[in-house]
This record gives sequence, C-alpha cells and structure tokens, in this order.
Amino acid sequence: MSSLSTPATGGPEPLLLLLDPAARQTDGESVRIAKDVLCGGADVKVVYPESPSELDRVLSHRGRRRPVVIGSDLALQRVLQALYRQRELGADPVGMVPVGRSEELAAARALGVPGEPVRAARAVLSGASRKFDLLVDDGGGVALGGVRITGAGARRPGGRTSGWRSLWAKLAAAEQANALTADGRPSAEHHPRIRVEADGRLLADVHRPVRLVQVTLPGGEPDGGGVLEVVVRASGALVRARAASVSVVGRGFGYEADGHPVGPVRARTWTAHPGAWGLLLPAA
Repeated sequence: MSSLSTPATGGPEPLLLLLDPAARQTDGESVRIAKDVLCGGADVKVVYPESPSELDRVLSHRGRRRPVVIGSDLALQRVLQALYRQRELGADPVGMVPVGRSEELAAARALGVPGEPVRAARAVLSGASRKFDLLVDDGGGVALGGVRITGAGARRPGGRTSGWRSLWAKLAAAEQANALTADGRPSAEHHPRIRVEADGRLLADVHRPVRLVQVTLPGGEPDGGGVLEVVVRASGALVRARAASVSVVGRGFGYEADGHPVGPVRARTWTAHPGAWGLLLPAA
C-alpha cells in the first residue's frame, strides 16, 4: 500500500482518499481529475489499499480524516463494511467519487452521487450529509440496496476480480457452475431448499423449492425507518412482506449483496439499520 499527503489548503475537514486499485485500471483520467479537485480543496491523504486487511488498517488509523472512496459500488460497500465492523460507521459522513463501468455504479446513481468526477469531488468538499439506511447481516456484511437468492445461488461474476472483491465471489461462481443447465439457467434440482422468516412470520419452508428471495431497502427512500421489503417466490406462489429482519436457513445457499456474490452459507439474518450512515451529496 502506498500513500500521499498534500498540505492543508483551508478545507473544512481533512480527507482520507481511498482509491480502489481497480478504478485506476478502469478510468485513470477520472481518478486523476477527482484527485486534483480534492487535493486542491482540502488536506488530503491518498491511500491505495490492496487488500481488506490494509483497508481495515488505514481506516482504523485515519484520525480526524473523513473517508472518501474513489471507485465502484463494491468499493463503497467494502468501506462501509469495514467501518461497521470497527463501530465507526456513523462517526463521519462518507464521500464518494464513482469510477467504474456503468453496471458497477448502480447503487451510486440510486443514492444520488453525481456521475461526473468534478461534480462528485465538489460534493465531497462542500456538500451536505444525508442519512441512509443500511442492510446488515449477522456475518458482518452490509448491503446498500438489497440481497437476492435465486435458484443457482449467486450470479457468476463477470470481468475482473481485482480491487477489493472478496474471495467469496470465486466460491459462489464455482457453486453456480455446478447448478446450471446447458442453456445457462438454474436446474430444477438446484432450487434451494430453504426456510424464510420475516419478523418470525414463515414465508417459505424447506418442503417447497424456492425460486427467489429478494430483500431490499425501500427504493428511493434515504431513511426508510428500518423497514425491509421482502419478496419470496416458491412453487409459483408469490409472497410479499415488510419486516425489520429476515432470516434464511438451509443446507447451503449463495446470494448476491448489491449484485456481488456471497456464500455459500447455511444461515443468514438481515436487519435494517435506520439512518446508519451518512453520504456527502450536493447541497440543495
């Protein structure tokens, strides 16, 4: 991991700029522009964490510096997850400059982060903090938007697996490869046999194969009051519910958190944490 500090220039808060290594490969010019704007307006320390352990270390030693992510949705998710595990998630709002392929930035767009690097960097320097709910699981993972369980577990990841992508992605890909038919669709025998409960209410049980479980934070609501929206499709029946927590138990299932593969696991409980973190967005 390398780092670079710039002298203070009157910015209101010192910044810890967390540059996802994958972002430099994807769009080096946007990274350079964002760095120039941020370094010109604040006391900035730039770091290039190349592993989750390095990310944990730089965040735990950041002092008063406000975390700012340059990278994809996954990079932001990893930073929020590390802050959550360190019990520092609500201490300071987080900034983000989205850099990556379009499909890697869906959560950033939904949250209202400007897509253009100069506007995003200026929002970090002079924007306002807005609180958002967070989906947290009992394994210490987090999701910005939601999680999804399908017949083949987690979707096969495409493209690179560099940056801060977890090794779980490779495990989930291997699980899915064994659960696909020749045309690439989930085989019937691999629909997971799982039990799904929402606030203790049974939505699906192991005697019926489950084709889909989707757990999301209410769309378009920055602070949804700690409520989750749950959709379960089993044997043709569709069940919808709203709950504070959702539990899934089975012999082994994979899932996607914000579109990124996790698992397989045997049990997982997701809980909505209302107003758990703040994001710097353009001032109204």
